[in-house]
Amino acid sequence: MPAPSLADQAIHCSFCAKAKDDVDRVVAGPGVYICNECVELCNLVLGAASESSTSAEIPWPDTMTDEQILELLPRIASVSAQVDANLRIWVDRLRDRGVTWSRIGAALGMARQSAWERFSGEE
Repeated sequence: MPAPSLADQAIHCSFCAKAKDDVDRVVAGPGVYICNECVELCNLVLGAASESSTSAEIPWPDTMTDEQILELLPRIASVSAQVDANLRIWVDRLRDRGVTWSRIGAALGMARQSAWERFSGEE
């Protein structure tokens, strides 16, 4: 059975979690997506960033409450699930091309058996 299409996925922005139908445009990366609204926000942030600020860390320990962090967890989990679903599609495509579990496992830094157990869909 051929791998499902990436277009069949329910695509959401990996940054704000908005569905692709709720924004003007979504740009795809390797397993992640960003909407036009988040790109605009990034451009504003990058334009305002000082040259001395090189950290990519989110300053959550200093600026977010426990409740704000707890509210963020489902969005992070959603992005993780979307990336995992996307990875499965890419692995399925490789298998359709006859790429071995050994090669897939090596590319993912895991054993052949681990790759098969995670992605084959067989018990």
